[in-house]
Amino acid sequence: MSSTTMAAGQSELLPDVDIRCRSHRIGCIGAGMIMADVHLEAYRQAGFPVVAIASRTEAKASAVAERYGIPTVHRTPEELIDDASIEILDIAYPPDLQPALIRRALATPHIRAVLAQKPLALDLAEALALRDDAAAAGKILSVNQNMRYDQSIRVLRQLLDRGDLGTPVIATIEMRAIPHWQGFLEGYDRLTLANMSVHHLDALRFLFGEPTEIMTVAREDPRTAFDHEDGIVVSTLRFPNNVLAMTMEDVWSGPREEGFDSDPYIKWRVEGTRGVAQGTIGWPTGTPSTLTYASALTTGGSWVTPTWNTHWFPHAFIGVMEQVQYAVETATPPVLSVADNVRTMALVEAGYRSIAEHRPVLLSEFDL
Repeated sequence: MSSTTMAAGQSELLPDVDIRCRSHRIGCIGAGMIMADVHLEAYRQAGFPVVAIASRTEAKASAVAERYGIPTVHRTPEELIDDASIEILDIAYPPDLQPALIRRALATPHIRAVLAQKPLALDLAEALALRDDAAAAGKILSVNQNMRYDQSIRVLRQLLDRGDLGTPVIATIEMRAIPHWQGFLEGYDRLTLANMSVHHLDALRFLFGEPTEIMTVAREDPRTAFDHEDGIVVSTLRFPNNVLAMTMEDVWSGPREEGFDSDPYIKWRVEGTRGVAQGTIGWPTGTPSTLTYASALTTGGSWVTPTWNTHWFPHAFIGVMEQVQYAVETATPPVLSVADNVRTMALVEAGYRSIAEHRPVLLSEFDL
């Protein structure tokens, strides 16, 4: 699926997953951009069997079904969940409506696994309740933290695991890009931290483990017309071994207007005691993500730049569904388990508490 170019003498790095299983039938709920252009395109390329779709609007679901050759369109999401041919339920739905669908699926015998969107729910308490409901039902509940499957983030994790950078010291993720805010977000009191920072906070957990504290500040975004508090967001985090990290979600990113030469990007950098890695996330520009690194241990201090031709959108979503397929096949917990995701939800919750109380918040303040 992907081609990777490595410098001579470098160990193999794997930007994309191997597909170990593609035999379990998927039913999809949602027909918006993220489902129509990303999930389903990834599944088409991977050969995952999508057998049914439903959405809030049957006509939109029918159009997407025709586009991808999905054989069955259900009138409602509830009708789709009741379809006995479906083993895996894939939800791309607003977080205030998602929990009810998850609970219906957990109570439906033929549904073996659910892949839910992030944020899993509107607040941590509901996320914890869903975790416990899934455990009680004995069902797989996975949460789509897809940035962990971005090619540059995967390779960065491999470099950290094998010690090329030594002990991590400091990490940054800097976003200057304008997201497409879905219309349903206008009715919520949480915006960027819950719906965009969540990618970066989860990626930092994936890379460095469980943070001990977070300090978040925010201001409104001049471009976002509806009421909100957390438009532009900056968070600093402390991890074990005194690793510091910072994320910035600048959803303003300058006056995007005719004649203005905009420069959208997401950049990251990790510095360790024996090396440095840095790269870009290709989502804002529709290009592959990038990574380059230099190590005193493995590259002689010279910069090495592996390359690949796959993208975060849609190819990372192959990895997300692959780990659900494999969990169903082997009756093992998914990599992106709900038990893990509630810790990302707790980090988001801590960020909002930090904004409200103007202080660093310890993760130990939350009972998980």
